[in-house]
Amino acid sequence: MSNSSIDTDVLIVGAGPVGLFLANECARRGIRWRLIEEQASQSSHSKALAIFPRTLEIFDMAGLVAPFLEKANRVTQVAMVSHGRTLANLRFAPEQTPYGFVAMVPQNVTEGLLVEALRDKGGPVEYETKFIGADQQDGSVKVTLDRKGERISVTAAFVVGCDGAHSAVRRSLGLALEGGEYPDEFMLADIETNDALPADEMQICPSELGPIAIFPMSAERRRIVATITHADGDAPTLELVRKVLAERGPAGIEARALNWSSYFRIHHRHVSRMHIGRMFVAGDAAHLHSPFGGQGMNTGLQDVWNLVWKLDLRLRGYGSDQLLDSYDSERLPIIKGVIHVTDLMTKVLGTPSKLVQDLRDAFIPMVSRLAPFQHAFVRRLSELGISYHGSPIVEGPGERYFDDSIRGGNGIGNRFLLEINEADRSKESADQVLERFRDVVELRPSPRPGITLVRPDGYIAYSAHRAGDAELHSVRSLLEKQASSVGRVGGAV
Repeated sequence: MSNSSIDTDVLIVGAGPVGLFLANECARRGIRWRLIEEQASQSSHSKALAIFPRTLEIFDMAGLVAPFLEKANRVTQVAMVSHGRTLANLRFAPEQTPYGFVAMVPQNVTEGLLVEALRDKGGPVEYETKFIGADQQDGSVKVTLDRKGERISVTAAFVVGCDGAHSAVRRSLGLALEGGEYPDEFMLADIETNDALPADEMQICPSELGPIAIFPMSAERRRIVATITHADGDAPTLELVRKVLAERGPAGIEARALNWSSYFRIHHRHVSRMHIGRMFVAGDAAHLHSPFGGQGMNTGLQDVWNLVWKLDLRLRGYGSDQLLDSYDSERLPIIKGVIHVTDLMTKVLGTPSKLVQDLRDAFIPMVSRLAPFQHAFVRRLSELGISYHGSPIVEGPGERYFDDSIRGGNGIGNRFLLEINEADRSKESADQVLERFRDVVELRPSPRPGITLVRPDGYIAYSAHRAGDAELHSVRSLLEKQASSVGRVGGAV
């Protein structure tokens, strides 16, 4: 199919944080994109709140982090409180990152910042535009849209569904969200409070009545998430919030005003596949889990960060089918891990069993003092411990890579970074790799011994303490799996 027959390289369905971030990344990389949204405007509600350190690093690499830092309330402590007793007070201070905190930014603010960044790049959101269906053809996807009753046909090289729990893209692919549903409903409330609790501390409160989490949005504004047995009315009232806090919350907190509230049901589900052919799903369209842990939005943002560089390579005439398939093989284990941990946390925090409650309340104070537990807690919550070990396109642990050279929006783009210590370098082998992959690999000198191949998403594809012929042969073999020329797709520049 000729380039002229494709209207856009990537059609993004859904303008929540995940879709907006993907559109920003497409714009940064020079990929033609369109972003459609069924609603008439962005959401005015706060919804998702926490942005974890690894997501902040990703925003940094994408050149977007500065306004989020200006808006954020920074959390550096996590307390676990039960019946007025502090079971644990954990310092949240991840090392080897400039972002040693959780950034509390309401979702409507996040969306506003991403929309503004997108407009600065010259791109609009197409509101009141609905995805109706798609027909995958050889080399493209023909998509039918509805804009205010008018049917529109768009041909895209790829389609990415970022359209939430009720995803039309996911349904069109025949993908089911597999898993279960929690029996209780959840309540969410943004409230004005007194300043009895520290502004840099979030509280997790286990209770036989159901767990409650308190996220500080500022010194006197907080997000309350709690399970409830029965919803009363269309939305939680201030009186209900006060009752829940009095029964399960820490001492001293007062709910003085209610800004916004909602009931919702939560599932622990995910798709078995994250793409079929040229159509992909990300974020809530692909996975749903408990809000305890606050990792839903972060996981979705990292979905598209993992995906976009792979689409970029393919659109530029590189990128094997194995590279696109790696989106599933890399992200699904991460998603399953998040669902498992948040599901376990929700059940343990709200267990009705008196025996399990007693064991939990005795166990937490003991284990939370142990350095290995504290380290593991911070690594998991910060998401800095995410790796792609076992990926078919990674050799080794697949850990994150982050330093000043890849920050700011220009440090890392659509090329692999091959970092070699000049003293270790086998010049002939290195030149052969660079000649073979000159369009997708950038050579950078490294003060560290050996060789490191960094992917365009800031994860290590390969590393060794030497940079001899054998190591460079491994780099070449790894690149050939994923970045060999396959012919240009669409009309990417």
